[in-house]
Amino acid sequence: MTIVGVGPWEGAWPCDPRYDEGLLAEGDARNVVDKYRYWTQEAIVADLDLTRHDFHVAVENWGHDFNIGSVIRTANAFNAKAFHIIGKRRWNRRGAMVTDRYQHEYHHATVDDLVTWAGELPLIGIDNLPGSTPIETATLPRACVLVFGQEGPGLSPEMQAACEKVLHIEQFGSTRSINAGAAAAIAMHTWVMQHVYGRS
Repeated sequence: MTIVGVGPWEGAWPCDPRYDEGLLAEGDARNVVDKYRYWTQEAIVADLDLTRHDFHVAVENWGHDFNIGSVIRTANAFNAKAFHIIGKRRWNRRGAMVTDRYQHEYHHATVDDLVTWAGELPLIGIDNLPGSTPIETATLPRACVLVFGQEGPGLSPEMQAACEKVLHIEQFGSTRSINAGAAAAIAMHTWVMQHVYGRS
């Protein structure tokens, strides 16, 4: 069997509790950056917790949207504080490519439940709705929840009302919308550009 990643550890094993003895012995084929090769899942999560960014990602899941996995994978790439599923608890994890294991996951049965959890943390909707503001010219709060609707229907009326503001991504072609996973990636990258690189 071909191992995608690294093979068994060569030489004396590291004396470090972050390392997984099974991975050291058999190799590490996980989709993780080199820094985390051979580390336990718990150790990776703990290390990521030290540098997580101040935005959360929330996705409405009324229709069991298959795009959620892609959104969560991107949330991991940008090291979001956590991700939240509103509506149906079950979601298609295949698109996440197991990156959800390294994120903190919360479930909220209703929009009101998310609002209660968030407290003073502003909810920022991402959807191309009438009256929405271009994300390209908006300033995203450092601490916030970026909220995405499911593919097709977009943000529910209840979620729209709960959001402090709704932003859209400017488009210049013939389609009226872009894939929810792509929109989430653009929004998270915009946050990073503003709050990590100081560019707006």
